[in-house]
Amino acid sequence: MTMTKEQWFTTFCERLGIDGPSDDEIEVLLLLAGSAAHASERTAAPIACWLAGRSGIPLGVALKSALKIEESEPKSE
Repeated sequence: MTMTKEQWFTTFCERLGIDGPSDDEIEVLLLLAGSAAHASERTAAPIACWLAGRSGIPLGVALKSALKIEESEPKSE
């Protein structure tokens, strides 16, 4: 049987020796990934999340920055 995402996160975090994300952090990461993917290409999503994590700034601040980029993009007609 396939692991749930929670099981996978738990196992991966154990192997990395870190605490896993909270439910709120997961929600913000999914919103960040969605913003990056919708404003550019799908492949931007995981890289945006990695960059946010690497930056050390709070996830909410990273999400706001991403949403500002998305808002500033001209809309196609």
